[in-house]
Amino acid sequence: MVDPESSRKLRAILAADVAGYSRLMQDDDQATVAMLETCRDVFREKLQAHRGRVVDMAGDSVLAVFEAATEAVKAAFEIQDELTKRNDVLPDSRRMRFRIGLDLGEVIERPDGTVYGDGVNIAARVQSIGEPGGVSVSGTVYDQVKNRLQAVFDSIGEQTVKNITEPIRVYRVRFPAEQPTHQVRSGPSLMPSTSSKPLPVGPSFALQLPDKPAIAVLPFLNMSDDPQQEYFSDGMTEDVITSLSKLSGLFVIARNSAFTYKGHAVKPQQVNQELGVGYVLEGSVRKAGNQVRVTAQLIDATTGYHLWAESYDGALKDVFALQDRITQQIVAALAPKLTAREQTRSARQETNSIEAYDQLLRGVALFYEYRKEPNAMARQMFERAIALDPDYAKAYVWLSWAYFIDWEFQWTEGPAALDRSHEAARKAVALDDSLALAHTVLGWNSLWKKQHDVAIAELERAVSLDPNSEWAFGFLAEALNYAGRPDEAIGFAKKAMRLDPSYPPWLAFHLAESYCLLRRYDEAIAALQDALRRNPDFSPARRWLAIVYAELGREKDARAEVGEILRISPGASLDSWQGVPYKNKVDQQRFMDGLRKAGLT
Repeated sequence: MVDPESSRKLRAILAADVAGYSRLMQDDDQATVAMLETCRDVFREKLQAHRGRVVDMAGDSVLAVFEAATEAVKAAFEIQDELTKRNDVLPDSRRMRFRIGLDLGEVIERPDGTVYGDGVNIAARVQSIGEPGGVSVSGTVYDQVKNRLQAVFDSIGEQTVKNITEPIRVYRVRFPAEQPTHQVRSGPSLMPSTSSKPLPVGPSFALQLPDKPAIAVLPFLNMSDDPQQEYFSDGMTEDVITSLSKLSGLFVIARNSAFTYKGHAVKPQQVNQELGVGYVLEGSVRKAGNQVRVTAQLIDATTGYHLWAESYDGALKDVFALQDRITQQIVAALAPKLTAREQTRSARQETNSIEAYDQLLRGVALFYEYRKEPNAMARQMFERAIALDPDYAKAYVWLSWAYFIDWEFQWTEGPAALDRSHEAARKAVALDDSLALAHTVLGWNSLWKKQHDVAIAELERAVSLDPNSEWAFGFLAEALNYAGRPDEAIGFAKKAMRLDPSYPPWLAFHLAESYCLLRRYDEAIAALQDALRRNPDFSPARRWLAIVYAELGREKDARAEVGEILRISPGASLDSWQGVPYKNKVDQQRFMDGLRKAGLT
C-alpha cells in the first residue's frame, strides 16, 4: 500500500556509478575514497546548477532526479566534462570514470525525498550498459530532448534488461554534434573518438625509458592578444616536434600524445610517468604584426629541474631560423648521438612566403578537426599556400592528406579524391625528397591503389628520414599486413605505439590485424578491445572482432559485433569491403568469409 503522504510525479532520473570501482579500491582504498568524494562534489555542484536533487549516494553510485529532461542531459554532460578534466591529471590506472544513465518516468516520491518506480530501475539499467565517461539515455528521454538539444543520439537498439518486462530503447549521446554517422571505407581511420570529449586512454603496456634521450614537446602557449592565434602556437609546436623527430639520436613523443596536455597545468614528473620520457620542452609564442617572440625551457622530467630557458625574438619571416635555434639548443643540452648527415644538416627554409606558411598552419589546425566542412576549408588554405608558393612541398603534403580524408569518409564520391591525393603526394616528394611526411602519404596512397611494393618502399624511406614518426611506423605495419607479411609488421606497430603512448585506435588496430592474420586469437582480441576502448565506434576493429569470434565458433558474440557495425554504418554490407587491399587472395577470401559467417550480408 502506498504511503498516503507520498506523491506521484513525472521526473527525469539520473543514475551513475564508477566503472572498475572494485579494482580501484583494491589498489588503493584511501585514495579511491578521497577521489570519490571529490567526484561527488562535482555531481552536487552540477545538479544544483540544473535544478536537480540528489536522492542517494550509496557506495560508488549516484541517484538524482530533475523536473526537466533537458536539464538532466545538460547536467550529465557538464559532470562528465568536469570529471574528464580532473582525470586528465591522473595516471590511467587511477582515473575514476562514471557511467551515467537517464530515464524519464513517473516515480513515487516520499516525504523524506526517496523515490521509487520503474523509472529508477530503467535509469540504473541504462547506466549499466553505458560507456565509462559517457552518457546514455532511454527512449523516453530521447523523445523529449531530441529537438531541444544540439546533440547526436546514436541508437543501440532495443535492449532487454533485468527486471524490466518490455525491451527499452537506448541511445548513446554525443555533445556537441560534430562527428559523421555515415559509412566509412574499410581503411583504418585517422578520426579521433566520436565521444563528445574523449578520455585519454593510456598504453596497454608498461613504459620504460628508451636507451637514448627521450623528450616530449608540450603545446606552446599562445601569449598573443588574439586568442585566434592559437593555430600559430600549435603549428610552432608541431614544427619543433617534427624538427627533433628527424634526429635518430633522440626519442621524440608524437604530437597526438603531447597535445593531450593542451590547456592543462602539468608537472614534468607526471609527463615522465605517463609518456616515459626523461625531458620536457615547454614554451610560449607571442605573435604581433610582423614580429614573433618564442620562449622555451628544457626540463629534466625526473627531477623537475630546468636545464635551460631562453627567449627568441625576431621577424616573422625568420620563424624557421628560430625553430632551428631551439633544436640546436636541445641537441647541445642532451648531446644525442647524431649521424654524419644530421651533424652537417642546415636549417631548411620551407618557404620564402610567410603568408603561405600562415595559410598552411591555419589549414593544419582545421584538418585536425576531422570533419567535412573544416576539412574542405583546410584544403582551400593548402591550395592558397601553393598559389603563394608553387614549390612549397609541405603544402602539397597536407593537401594530399585532406584529399585522402575526403575519400576515406566518402565526403567526395568516387575515386577522384584518392587520385588527387596521390597526385599531390607525388608532387610533394618531387619537390622535397627529404620530407618524411611526403613519403608517408605517398606510401599510404599507393597501398590503397594496391601498389604494395611501392607503398612499402615509400614508408621505409619515411622511417629512415624520420625515425620518430608514429604515422610512418604505423602505416608501414599496415602495409606489411596487407602485403601478407604480418609477422614483420608487429615490431613496427609496437614502435608506433611507444612513440605515441596515448595512441589512437588505428595504431592499436594495426597490431591487432597482425595478430588476426597470424591467428594469434587471444592477442588479437586483446588488441582489438584496446582499439575499441579508445573509440567504441571504430568500425575496422568491430569487423575483425566479428571475424575472429566467428572463426572461434562464438556465433553470438560475432553477430553482436555485426550489430555494432550496422549501428555505426547502417548501409554496411559485404560489398562495402570488396576493395580492401590484401595482396594475397587467401587473406581477402578469409576476410570476406569471416564477415559472412558472422552474419553480414
